Amino acid sequence: MPRLPRVTYGRRVTDHTSPAVPHPAAPTPDPALTSTPVAAPAVVSAASGAFAAHLPLAHSMLDRAAHRRTEEGLFATLRADPSTRVVLLHRGRLATGPDGLALATPQEVAAVPEPHAASGDHSNTPRWVFLGEDAPSGTSFLALLLPDDADDLDLDIEGVDPKGPLSVLVRTHEWAGLRELASRLGPRDTGLATEAVALAAWHAANERCPRCGEPTVPVAAGWVRRCVAQDIEHYPRTDPAVIMAVVDPGAGPGEDRLLLGHAAHWPEGRFSTLAGYVEPGEGLEQAVRREVAEEVGVTVGEVVYRASQPWPFPASLMLGFTATALTTDLRPDGEEVTDARWFTRAELTQATESGDVRLPSRSSIARALIEEWFGGPLTGE
Repeated sequence: MPRLPRVTYGRRVTDHTSPAVPHPAAPTPDPALTSTPVAAPAVVSAASGAFAAHLPLAHSMLDRAAHRRTEEGLFATLRADPSTRVVLLHRGRLATGPDGLALATPQEVAAVPEPHAASGDHSNTPRWVFLGEDAPSGTSFLALLLPDDADDLDLDIEGVDPKGPLSVLVRTHEWAGLRELASRLGPRDTGLATEAVALAAWHAANERCPRCGEPTVPVAAGWVRRCVAQDIEHYPRTDPAVIMAVVDPGAGPGEDRLLLGHAAHWPEGRFSTLAGYVEPGEGLEQAVRREVAEEVGVTVGEVVYRASQPWPFPASLMLGFTATALTTDLRPDGEEVTDARWFTRAELTQATESGDVRLPSRSSIARALIEEWFGGPLTGE
């Protein structure tokens, strides 16, 4: 992994209710309401692009071709096209091959039926989703979401044939989670896998209408679920979450420290950046400041947006920030965060090399935020 540009932090924003000194030709900005530094937005923009290059799940190159989702007979048309490729999912895991993602041909899935609205849609029926097109090659991509019981040998009498097409697909492939695969996939396949995993989770959680409890059926090539009782449509949702590298600038250059926390449900030694969901009626910068204050009792000043990355576990969009600490006393809330520590670069190096601290995986934006502050890759995973 190439070295990341090191970000310099300072305490230049000290008053978060008064406007900064404006440029003569510009309106007065309020540091408390902006996500970019007032003094050098162009530098931040360039650095953000370099930072985003290190987020493996944010590299999709696929044209989702939304205009085709309502095309009549789309699945039949694409399944008849030998150039079409199919992403296979089973229990949230992806079919893999020697080079990463295993993409099935239409012939390999020819025996799998298309679902019919009349028979309903539920967890033991296969689901098809149109993912989009690869513009350079003209290839179209589908996802086949296999039912959880596709490999259950004990259900023959109930209608699951262990030699049937669904069972054969499960048993003839190796399977891996998106977190495991992310570092092995190129931009196209990363986008396919992330999109498919996110939609699979949404379908699994929305078999019934949240308003009336009646069944829903997929329409629009798997991008909408319609309530059969009220004829209302439900669309996939994404939950925005902020994740932030909180930095104490220290007394001068090279004396800055990074804040890492340990969540109550994590294994011993696991530390990461703080994160939390955006609440209703809340701006992103407000969410950053609130989460840090609630979880560890630190007051945050300047907040700078870095980049975003989808995190379909099950439906999050991680919005990455750096944040400058105005206070340094740590008071973990004891519920979400049970431990929190400031680290210098030397301390973090020693802790990761000794195994006392384990960092998040390289597929996460948390790892990228940590290594951007550090200035390069760290030991582990």
